[in-house]
Amino acid sequence: MFRLLCWGGVAAAVLVASFVLGHRGATHDLEEAQAVELRSRVQSLDSVLSRQRAVATVLADDSAIRDGLLHQDAAHRAVVSRKLDRLRGETDSAVIYLLDRRGVAIAASNWDDAESFVGQDYSFRDYFSDAILRGQATQFALGTVSHRPGLYLSHDVVDQDRALGVVVVKVEFDRVENIWAAAGGLTYVTDATGQVILSGDPALRFGAPPPKTGRITAQTAVPGTDWTMVMATSAAPAWRAALLTTGSAGFGVMMLGAGLGWTLRARRRAARRAETERRYRADLEQAVEERTRALSGEMHERREAEARLHQLQADMVQANKLAALGQITAGVAHEVNQPLATIRLLAETGSALLPPGQSPEVAENLSTIMRMTERITRITQQLRGFARKATGQVVPVDLAPALDAALLLTAARREAQGIALDLPVLPPDLRVMAETVRLEQVLVNLLQNAQEALVDTPAPRITLRLQPGAQVRLSVSDNGPGLSPDIAGKLFMPFATSKPQGLGLGLVISQEIARDFGGDLSVAAPVPGQGATFILDLPGAL
Repeated sequence: MFRLLCWGGVAAAVLVASFVLGHRGATHDLEEAQAVELRSRVQSLDSVLSRQRAVATVLADDSAIRDGLLHQDAAHRAVVSRKLDRLRGETDSAVIYLLDRRGVAIAASNWDDAESFVGQDYSFRDYFSDAILRGQATQFALGTVSHRPGLYLSHDVVDQDRALGVVVVKVEFDRVENIWAAAGGLTYVTDATGQVILSGDPALRFGAPPPKTGRITAQTAVPGTDWTMVMATSAAPAWRAALLTTGSAGFGVMMLGAGLGWTLRARRRAARRAETERRYRADLEQAVEERTRALSGEMHERREAEARLHQLQADMVQANKLAALGQITAGVAHEVNQPLATIRLLAETGSALLPPGQSPEVAENLSTIMRMTERITRITQQLRGFARKATGQVVPVDLAPALDAALLLTAARREAQGIALDLPVLPPDLRVMAETVRLEQVLVNLLQNAQEALVDTPAPRITLRLQPGAQVRLSVSDNGPGLSPDIAGKLFMPFATSKPQGLGLGLVISQEIARDFGGDLSVAAPVPGQGATFILDLPGAL
């Protein structure tokens, strides 16, 4: 008996849930269809309004309209009236007319009708006074001559910053309202006060909105106005769908109850057998899976260890090459100094022995030789200084000479790539806590990285910015392809590099040097395609 009551309760719950869900689903479908149709009708109404606004705006700038207001003789009025009549037919406007500065109609598209607006005084209308004051206006009202409701769109006509009059376009919505009425349901538009101004049911016009009881409603604003469009459809289809769903569910419950008793016993016996087999298979699969996982883990760890070993060996070879290259560079710079000094001395002697005013080409060549040897001497001095061992002492260091040295060491490649350089103005007394050789090493590394990022970049440019203070900030930016978020997150990890020939140690070492100075080296948040910016912070020296 208890089981029977339980099954009865379940059946009742299924029927109630079917009714609720069926009604909810049908209501949702009706609301979605209604929302689509509402958007379509709003777009259609907005298209009509936009087209008529454009008519008023274009006419306000028309030279014929302006001439009609300036001269106001019969010939000009006739020309303007015929123009307005032609445009009314082309744009589906109800009527288009032109008011002078007093608000009197001097031309209209219905100039030859019995209900012609020509000569009528509309100065009392808000659309006239508002257009004179603010340039344009909108008013929904009942026509004083035609006694037909419509929307009046007005725009002032200006000549040399002086309002000559107002052009008015009246729009009637009979066609739109007829389409709404033929489509079924109820569609209407209310103004800012809540009064119905447009409706598929003419009886609702200029009254309060109808009650929404028993209807599914949706509303949305009409663009460019203070109007609201409301669409209401009957909720009866949702109730019918809910009853149909409930009936189907009831039939399904009866069929399920009939078959459930017959299959329940067989399923219990089969379930016991299946559970025994499942446990056996599960135990076997778990044992195999655990063994496979263990073997896979061992193989993965072994491959990772081998890969790390190979990478460390390659990195060690590259680091040894760089160390040897530094020693060779220092030796070559040392050996070049003596021949350079001899060449400069001979050039200076030749210049001194040359009689004044004779052989200007020879004098110019000797001067060029002296300048070039001086430049090579500066470069070799910087190379020797860059290669010498750092003192390891953090002391006040002038930032400008260190930056000049780094720029000199990287100038050759920068000039070869045609890279433009934007430099800040460094105060001559700006000093930071650092060590000269290692500071130059950091600056050279940042400049080289920027230059390498600008390969194949059109109009390459490197920009340096300075922010003095207790913590001096120097940023180095390029306009290259930028950094991906994945690469940016690994820049300061040893041996992480995006360059095919890179070692992946330059930025790591530079960051450690900056931190030894009491500062830091970081990268700005990457923006792909907008270059990269590295920020060097150093403590200022008082």
